[in-house]
This record gives sequence, C-alpha cells and structure tokens, in this order.
Amino acid sequence: MKSYPPNSINNLHKISVAPMMDCTDKHFRMIIRKISSKALLYTEMIVAQSLIYTEKKEQFLDFNSEEHPLSIQFGGDNPKMLEEAAKMAQDWGYDEINFNVGCPSPRVCSGNFGASLMKDPSKVAKCIESLKNNCSIPVTIKHRIGVDDEDSFDKLDSFVKEVANAGADRFTVHARKAILKGLNPKQNRTIPPLKYDMVRKLKKNNPNLLIEINGGFTNIDQCIKALNDLDGVMIGRAIYHSPYFLADIERDIFNNKNVPTRSDVMEKLIPYIQEETTKGVQLNHIMRHTVGLFHGQNGSRIWKQYLSKNMCIRDADLQKVNHIMDQVKKTYSSSLER
Repeated sequence: MKSYPPNSINNLHKISVAPMMDCTDKHFRMIIRKISSKALLYTEMIVAQSLIYTEKKEQFLDFNSEEHPLSIQFGGDNPKMLEEAAKMAQDWGYDEINFNVGCPSPRVCSGNFGASLMKDPSKVAKCIESLKNNCSIPVTIKHRIGVDDEDSFDKLDSFVKEVANAGADRFTVHARKAILKGLNPKQNRTIPPLKYDMVRKLKKNNPNLLIEINGGFTNIDQCIKALNDLDGVMIGRAIYHSPYFLADIERDIFNNKNVPTRSDVMEKLIPYIQEETTKGVQLNHIMRHTVGLFHGQNGSRIWKQYLSKNMCIRDADLQKVNHIMDQVKKTYSSSLER
C-alpha cells in the first residue's frame, strides 16, 4: 500500500452540510445555495455498485453548476467498484469524493459497508486507496468514533492513522459511536453520548490531518467554539429542519454582510422551480424541503400548514407558490423577516 503525505490536497471547508438520505437531493442543495455559497454540500449516499450497474447514471449523478463546492458520497466495500465510481464522479465534475464509514443502518451494514466497516481498518484503507488511485480530486471519509464495544481512543487513533496513510484527505468524525445491534439509525443519532473531547484529542494527536467534527451542532456559538480546535464543522438535521441556520453561519463565520432574507430565498428559487417543473419534476419534490425555512419565526405555522395542504402534494403548481409568497409579503412579512 502506498503511503501518502498528510493533506496531499488542501481541502479545507469550515462548514459543511451533512449527507442525509431522503434529504440532501439536488433540490434541497439548490435551496441551500440560495442562502450560502461557501458551505460544502454533499449528495445522499450512493452505493457504488448501484451506480455502476444502472443504465440511468444521470439519476444518481446529475447536479446543477450552482451547487459547487459539492462532494459525492459513496458507500461500498469493493475496491474495484469504488475505482470505477471514482472515475465517474470526477468525470461528472464533482469537487471531491467522500467515503461513508459512519452509517449505522442495518440495511447498509448488512452489505458490509457503512459503520460496520470501521471494524476492518485495512479494508477501509484499501477502499480509500482505490478511490485515490483513480481520480485526482480529494477523497475524504466520514466515520464514527467507534462501533459497539470497539470504542477506545486508541482504536480510533489507530484507525485514522491507517486510513490517512492510504491517502484520505480529510476526516469527518461523528462524535458518537455506532451501536449496530439494538438501535435504529434515528436512535444512533441521539442515544450514544457525544464525545467532543475525543475528537479534539484526535486532532491534537494528528495535527497534520484535517479533522472535521459532526454531531449535535444546533447553533452558531457551538460551531465557532468547535472551530477554535478543529478544522471544520459538519451540520446535518439542524440545517435540514431549519435551513436559515446557514444565514447565521454566512454572517458570523464567512463574514457575509449581504445574507438574503427568507422571502429572498424563495424569490430566488422561483426560476429553478419553473425550470424543473417544465422538465416534469413534481413541485412537491422541491417544496417539501422548504417546510422549515421560516422555522422559529412568528407565522411559521401558516407557512407549514399552507405547504402541507397545497404544495407537498402531487398536483401542486407554481401558481400556489406565488400565492403563498404574496400572503407572506402582505400579512406576515414584518414578523417573518429578521
């Protein structure tokens, strides 16, 4: 196995939006891009084998140029298939490839990938090396601090060192261990305790590696504090359920003084909606991702109720989008806008 120098590709992103199944499709990513231009975005996890064998590769790979910087996340345990997938990802124009060793889903783990792969560091290293050997874009990895009873710091540190030697350019560490038997994926996001100190210690032991932390980040102060010790913060459900959280990040971390309002975000989204619905995309496939846009604001219930009744349905149309936006402007603009 080759030994790669640490950080062979400078791949620093202060903030990223986590890959989430049934959430981070291209429509959600376009909504996020109306708020933040700098946060690194991810696809949903794509099983390398599925990508290779499908005849409709564009359904897995298509994205809009506005989505950059964009990482594609692969799951799998077959180095040869990962090589093929890496070449496709690079040819399609992705900015980086991420390897999933963190998903605790029984369906994923039964295929011997996801979090279960952490128990086999040498196989993970071979997979990373295969990805690296067939592309020139960064190859990163997302993983837990441990799996089941294999959750000591020494095991984590050893895992990271072996995978770093295989060429991984950045480590995104979910600061919880995965419990593969007895907990479902949702429970694995909340029940195992967060151990931020373990991730900070990992960075201290490996100062030359890029280490990003993930898990439990719900406000800007947490993010700023974490960035004092670590290279990046990945945020998942908190942004999906309240996308405008990214406005705080744009202002306070990226020093953007011209953050759009929530209504601006919807206005900017209209041309994309028109383009996609013209192609035959159902409007509810896009609008379901906007339910949390006004989260925490007076009048947000009106927004959610209108969406659920009128737009998160199969026969929704653009006229209804314009109608609710008019209602927001006329009746709720003063209370909804910051």
